[in-house]
Amino acid sequence: MQENKDDEFTVAGTNIEAVKEANKNSGMSYNEVKEFLAKSTEEHGTSRSGDTDIQNGSTQDQPSQKKGK
Repeated sequence: MQENKDDEFTVAGTNIEAVKEANKNSGMSYNEVKEFLAKSTEEHGTSRSGDTDIQNGSTQDQPSQKKGK
């Protein structure tokens, strides 16, 4: 897409500066949200599923003990 450098509009008529301003005020990006959630859950002591210790049985399902028929 070509731009008209004088007006800062694209050939399609999009105002480039208006789009940049709208993007700046739109909130967090997807990656910023992921980073924020990762940091905030670490602060609250929530461990990630990849960090669980299966040897201690922290995530291992225990078979139910049913009485024999």
